[in-house]
Amino acid sequence: MTTSSRATVDAFEFPYITCRNISGPEDDAAGRKVYSGHAPASSVLSLEDDDNVREYLADAHGEQKNMPTLVHQAIRKTLEDQPDQFSILNGGMVIVARAVEVDDKRKVLLLQRPSIINGSQTQGELARYFAKYRSLPDFFEPSIKFELIVTTDDGLIAEISIARNFQNDVRPISIAGRRGQLDALEAAVQKIIPGAKLRKSETHLLDGEYLDTEKLIQVMFALMPGAVLKTLDGEADASNKVFTYSQKTRCLKLFQRLVDAAREDRESCDIYQYFLDIAGQAWQLYERWKSHPGFRRTRLPAVAREHGQGAEVPDGIIFPILSAFSAFVGRSDNKWEITIPEVFDEHELIEAAAQAYVEIAGRNPQTMGKSKACYSTLLRVTNIYARLARAA
Repeated sequence: MTTSSRATVDAFEFPYITCRNISGPEDDAAGRKVYSGHAPASSVLSLEDDDNVREYLADAHGEQKNMPTLVHQAIRKTLEDQPDQFSILNGGMVIVARAVEVDDKRKVLLLQRPSIINGSQTQGELARYFAKYRSLPDFFEPSIKFELIVTTDDGLIAEISIARNFQNDVRPISIAGRRGQLDALEAAVQKIIPGAKLRKSETHLLDGEYLDTEKLIQVMFALMPGAVLKTLDGEADASNKVFTYSQKTRCLKLFQRLVDAAREDRESCDIYQYFLDIAGQAWQLYERWKSHPGFRRTRLPAVAREHGQGAEVPDGIIFPILSAFSAFVGRSDNKWEITIPEVFDEHELIEAAAQAYVEIAGRNPQTMGKSKACYSTLLRVTNIYARLARAA
């Protein structure tokens, strides 16, 4: 048995998988210890969080306290879809204790007056996950990273709790919404999709009530003709739309700058009108291709999961396709439109996308979404149809 900071007889037992003393010289000088490691997720379920500045904010013990935030939704999604990746996707938990005894043989930490000081939301979601799935025969218990700070200084514990619980910075979507930069875009979408509401704050949940505003803006950048993109962003490579899939924050910030510039600059105003004119069409096109039944014929594993009558197509495959539709985007009678030629064969584009997915992207949707070659391959298909339409 290895001992540091002797614990009391009725100490809290905290089973661990790995545990390492990472105390620095300042910690040793101050008489405190710091440990780090991994523990079975069940080890943290009954820990108190009395010293935390924040308790679990979502539903607890069946009683609704607050609507689950995006943080809660993200933790839930990881636990339910990828529990084996929870320990690397989750930030882990910070625990304080007044004393600790390390039992190497049993792999147990004996903690005196332990408390979570950062990670109450994670604990709450783990409790929810265990309550819902633990009785199932294929239940998977994830591990969790932990940092343990051992000190008897209650004042320091309070300061650590405050320092480790700073709120996240306000997200760009909330800034854009508060500034009214999304109001005209929402009105434009409603002309095509009556009653649609855009998400304008990080507190608006993507649960069916709101459209994903950031995704809509990404889609419209994917559909934007190269010449227009070059005018908007002189540093952009008009032939490379990879950023529309992989850089949603860049897309939103470009849009915000455009909204502000449109108030004073005629050229910016004309480009801004592009977004307002095609917003509703763009979202309908995205949703249509997201569940396009034609992909079921390809038998690609990435789109094999059924959702009703259609298949869920990953965005990594969708965005090169949407970028290819930029060949059909133009201005007519001073209004931007997506005009798809009657001769256009969707199945040819689907087959080209499936081929690019296999031969260029190595059957990885994320790779396809970030591959310039995939975008240019599909754009060549639609460019042929665009030239035929112009020649007719």
